[in-house]
Amino acid sequence: MGERATRGRRCSAGLCAFALALAVVSLLLARPACALRFELESGHTKCVSEDIKLHSMAVGKYSVVNPYESTPLPESHKITVRVTSPYGNSIHYQDQVESGNFAFTANEEGDYLACLWAPYHKPAVTMAVEFEWRTGLAAKDWTNVAKKGQIEGMELELKKLEDTVKSIHDEMFYLREREEQMQDMNRSTNSRMAWLSFLSLAVCASVAGLQLWHLKTFFERKKLL
Repeated sequence: MGERATRGRRCSAGLCAFALALAVVSLLLARPACALRFELESGHTKCVSEDIKLHSMAVGKYSVVNPYESTPLPESHKITVRVTSPYGNSIHYQDQVESGNFAFTANEEGDYLACLWAPYHKPAVTMAVEFEWRTGLAAKDWTNVAKKGQIEGMELELKKLEDTVKSIHDEMFYLREREEQMQDMNRSTNSRMAWLSFLSLAVCASVAGLQLWHLKTFFERKKLL
């Protein structure tokens, strides 16, 4: 019994060490959420882009910061928000709001664009806006996952680590595909540049030949040759 208990403790210690190692890797490789705060002047627009993979989940939220905590937000502090896909399709739109949120699953791969603008006011108004955009694993609601699956504690942490490793694995394949696309583009560009250089050289040689022929005929007419 004592030997079995010792083995059990050793296995638990090994499992904890493995989980800790995976946690460290996930912290090092996990993609941070895009959370920022910026100033937006009335009559102007600011945009934030995010590169999102196909079928990845994305969630975001935004709000206008109240400059006076003891009073309601001024009527002039309203913003319009539009989120569009890489091909220009509208994902989310809100007009004249103080705050809001959005969530979607990417049906297109590439740079998604979130633009925020404020209506023109005279005199001009400058407001502070908080914007947060989370994608992939960072967008997952682990509280709901735990409730639906009735899991908690170590099992939940292992589920997080499993999804993190899968996300890292998918990210590596995604980066590899992007690298291959860039290499194909570089090869195509180099091939086109080679043909363009050859064409330029041929044109220069033709122009030089025409100039020599023109000079020769000119000197012959002047009886200089």
